[in-house]
This record gives sequence, structure tokens and C-alpha cells, in this order.
Amino acid sequence: MKKQFLYTGLALLLSFGASAQKNPDAVKFSEAINPENAYKHLSILASDEYEGRETGKKGAWMAADYIKGQFKRLGLQGPVKGGSDPYFQSIGYSSWALTKSQLSVSGQGKTQFKDYYINPSNVSAKGFDVKGTQVLFAGFGISNNEFDEYKGQDVAGKIVMVFATGDPVSTPPPPPATTGRRRMPMIAGPTAAKLKYLSEHHAAGVILVDPMVDNMPERLVNSLKDPNPSLKTEARMKALEASSAVPVVYVGTAVANQILSASGQTIEALKAKITESKAAATMMVNASVAFAAAKKEVPVRAENVLGFLEGSDPKLKNEVLVITGHYDHIGLVKDPNATDKVNNGADDDGSGTTGVMLIAEAFANAKKAGKGPKRSILFMTVVGEEKGLLGSEWYSEHPVFPVENTIADLNTDMIGRIGEEYLGKPDSANYIYSVGSYKLSTELGDLSEKINKTYTNMILDYKYDDPKDPESIYTRSDHYNFAKLGIPIIFFYDGMLQQDYHRPGDEVSKINFPLLAKRAHLTYYLAWELANGAKRPVVDKNLDGTPKNK
Repeated sequence: MKKQFLYTGLALLLSFGASAQKNPDAVKFSEAINPENAYKHLSILASDEYEGRETGKKGAWMAADYIKGQFKRLGLQGPVKGGSDPYFQSIGYSSWALTKSQLSVSGQGKTQFKDYYINPSNVSAKGFDVKGTQVLFAGFGISNNEFDEYKGQDVAGKIVMVFATGDPVSTPPPPPATTGRRRMPMIAGPTAAKLKYLSEHHAAGVILVDPMVDNMPERLVNSLKDPNPSLKTEARMKALEASSAVPVVYVGTAVANQILSASGQTIEALKAKITESKAAATMMVNASVAFAAAKKEVPVRAENVLGFLEGSDPKLKNEVLVITGHYDHIGLVKDPNATDKVNNGADDDGSGTTGVMLIAEAFANAKKAGKGPKRSILFMTVVGEEKGLLGSEWYSEHPVFPVENTIADLNTDMIGRIGEEYLGKPDSANYIYSVGSYKLSTELGDLSEKINKTYTNMILDYKYDDPKDPESIYTRSDHYNFAKLGIPIIFFYDGMLQQDYHRPGDEVSKINFPLLAKRAHLTYYLAWELANGAKRPVVDKNLDGTPKNK
């Protein structure tokens, strides 16, 4: 393997070509960015021992500790103040566990996960305690121009029972297109719309009839007992409280029929009647119902890992270039019958994290030799990207360095493999998708082109800058939280959408290490120019790439 690295490393250097414009110091210190060093880091981060690096889990903590150790070894500073560790920026990551969950019908207590369940996300921080002697049955809970099951009804202060899903009159929308890339925009489902109506009309509580409760899947029970944590930003907490504004309990068929018993109807018969007749069957039912819940916050360890290299120029060192990559992945395989139990995420995004560490080493070596950058550089590996860009979202709302002093973010997310569109092509090992480089700053995009032609001479593919990109790649990684602040960004990405994306096959053995190093070189040389250039890139465009009004 070592001989292969040496051979491909030589080919890598030759591929750069001769150019009188190259900075000899930049070239000299780029030697730290090589396939052997890349393999050294990635073989650790993407090993089974790290259990897929899921945010909030043991493997992610191990990865954070490893990266911190590398930053300390290089002599980078930990810039975080006020926390327990200057290299860790703890994000407000917490789950909510129920401390109380009760349901009774006609004085008979019901069994959680057998007769009913309460989702912690439907419980406000204050909890709820709902009691009543009547229940308004409102069928599918639909209220629109085609079909209104609340016509003539005032739901304020009432307990309302509806089917959790379904609509007897509207044509269901087509399912969203599947995508190989993460985080398609979330679409509010029909249940959310029903709850929104009842919350806005001040219902006292909602009973959702869900046949799934009759035979609850183990995965659902486990998710309710150990709910996914979420980020505690101010905006998210407000949204959470809004979503839990009306108390909700999910019940199965037997409980629903007990509630309806005084009416002489059954839930099955009513559902069939409404569906066939396309007519509302809303009615008030005499039934004594009580349900209550309370929850507590359970903090979960999750942190961004920061290493800071202070600039050498007194006039420029307050300006900061940020270089990012997310170190988290999706963790262990959920299928108990799977042969391979770990999603190691070697490319996604062990490769980008490795790139950040290699670039940090190159700049640290330059500083030790008296050739450090004029501006400061923040090397940041973020957590929670796979959960929805959480780590970078947290940093964007709690920046360690002022936003106005942040000149750009260079983000590396998947730089170690060949994407589907380049497989088998002659230039398959000489390209990178450059995403967003011209979105906010024409100067940054032009500089990237110049640096590439001078040093790396790769194909810069701008496919994903198309506003009609069905994958919406521009919005799908951590750079976007910087772009939303008006900070120029470039997201370097290999385009591997299908082969082993979010699957156990994303292994170290499939990484093209010379290509990883070459892509990291591009990021490094661009960073060198940004950190040492006479001026920072001008922001002349809006977030979507349209020109700013002059």
C-alpha cells in the first residue's frame, strides 16, 4: 500500500503542472496533505470501533476526542470560552422523556404501548391534564371547501376524536421523489394539518385513532421510550411549543370503540360510512375520558470541535476564515438481520473531516516555520449534520468569532470517492463539484477558478448551482448556515449519491486517497490565498445567487 501511495502521490504532484504563479511557501507546506496522512486519520475515524459516529452517541464522542487531540498536537488553540473544554463548543442538544403518561376511559386505566401512547413531542414543557365527560367525534378531522366535518361545530374547550390519517374526498398528493442526498425539505403531513386546525380553534385535547396502536411496532415503542434529541435554539423551542399547543393521545381500535359505546356505533363502521357516503358523521358522544402527560429534558452530549490558528498580521488577524467538515454519521445499522452492523461513513463525511485535519496540519507547519497566514483560520469539524445541519446551525446562532469578521467558509463534505456521473470517464479522478462558489460572491468564485488553474487543474463542476437542481444540494450541508448569514461559501463535494450513500458499504477500502488529497489541496491553496490576500471577497449577491440591488 505504501508503494501505491508513493506512486500516486508523484502522479498527483505532476498533475499540478508548472506555473510561475505558484507560491513556493504554499507548495512547501502542502506536503502534509498526502494520501498516507489521509489514510492514517480516516482508518481511525471510519473504523467499526467508532460505531458510525452518530450524534449524541459513543462513536461521535470518540471522534470528537480524536479530532481535539489532533488539533492540540498541531498547536492550534481552543477558542471556546466559558465551557468545560476550549476545543468543544457544546450544542444545546436534548431529548425529552415522559415522566407521566396516563389515559383512562370511564374510570378504567389504560396500558401505555398497548392501548395508547403519547408522543413527547406533543407535550408542552408544562405538560397537560385533560378531563371531560363528552367527546366530539369528527371523523377524519377535515375542514376545507370540499369537505367540512366541523361545519356548525365549535371545538373550543372540547375533547375531539378523529382518525389520525386519511381523507375520504381529496386526492392524495404524489409521494415526494426519493433522493440519494439527505434532508429533502420536510412536508407537513395530514396529521399535522388536523392538529393545527384543532390547536388554532382551541380544542381542549385530541384523541387520534390510529390502528397501528393495535399492534405497535417495536421500532415505534423504542423511539417513544428513547426519543431522538433535538436542538434547543430559540426558534426551534418556539416551534416545539407551537406544535405541542394542543394535548394529544393516540389510541387503538378497542379504546376508540369504548369511547363510542354510548352512541351504539363502532369506529370501523363509522370510517366505512364516511368514506362511502362522502358525508360528515360528526357527533357528540357521552364518554368520561382523562389523559395526562409530563416530560423532562435529558441533555445529550454533542459538540463541534474547534481549532484556531491566529493570524500573523496585526491589521488582519481579527478577520477569520472558517474551514468546515462534519464528523458525524448515521451510526449503527438498524436492521437486526444485517451482516454489516456499522455505517462507517468513510466518505460521508470522514473524508471531509480528514481533509480539514490535513489542511490544519499544513497551516500549523507554516506558522511554526514563521510563514503563518495573515488572517486567522478557524478549523471546525461540526456535529449533527446528519440530523439536519445542527452543529453549524448552533454555531451560526452562537458564533465564537463575530459574523462580520468571518470572511468565508470552505466546506468539505464527501471528497473521497468518484460520483456516479464520473464513473468510467477518463477524467473520473480529476474533478470536484464546486457548490455555491458564485452564489454570494463573484470574487470568491473567480478566485477559486484562478487557484484551481494555478495549482490543481481539476474540473470544477457547477451542476449543483442550478436553481432547478432537484436534489437541492446547495442547501444540504453545513456551508448553508454560513451562507444564510451572508458569508461567502464554497462546498466541495464528490457527488456520490447512490453507490453506498448512507449504507454500510461506505468503507475506507473504497476511498480514493490520492483524489481525496488532491481535493484537499484545492481547498488548502484557496484558503492560503484567502488568508493572505490583500482583501476579503466582496459579497455582491443574495443567498439565492441573484445580484444585490445597487
